[in-house]
Amino acid sequence: MNKITFDDFLKVDIRVGTVLRAEPYPEARVPAIKLWVNFGPEIGEMKSSAQITGHYSPQNIVGRQVLGVINFPPRQIGKFMSETLILGVQDEQGDIVLINSDQKVQNGAKLC
Repeated sequence: MNKITFDDFLKVDIRVGTVLRAEPYPEARVPAIKLWVNFGPEIGEMKSSAQITGHYSPQNIVGRQVLGVINFPPRQIGKFMSETLILGVQDEQGDIVLINSDQKVQNGAKLC
């Protein structure tokens, strides 16, 4: 495992946002959902292509708070430009389980 410094960790900007809109992304090579996430007034809305179809659908993800890395450069995923990396962990079957706060917090709150 490569070790990083605390200063390296501080470079990663991880914020809380609320999913405003979600659509299936059947054109993706790996099943995914297109997300539009509100990261608060300072950052605004960002898009993401998230491979979370094992546990989530466009219908049950809207309104959830998620954690996302907001300072990665945008990445083209097929015909969709993903602007944030939504964070999750794999379960025993390899499906992604989203990471979120156990209490509702303000959109844009920074992981500390």
